[in-house]
Amino acid sequence: MRLFMSLVLWAILFVLCWPIAVLLLVLYPLIWLILLPFRLLGFGVTLTLSIILAIFLFPFSFLK
Repeated sequence: MRLFMSLVLWAILFVLCWPIAVLLLVLYPLIWLILLPFRLLGFGVTLTLSIILAIFLFPFSFLK
């Protein structure tokens, strides 16, 4: 369903303002590459915090 909605939105954008749609299609891979390090950093921070949480909560797992 999400893919269909995305396709419909791209079609509407292409019909109403095709230069912006073409520009976005060309720039999207570049923007994705620029944002990739931030996604990896977020993944690393989430993983680190979940490990710290698991270490602190480990003793309480024996109380169950």
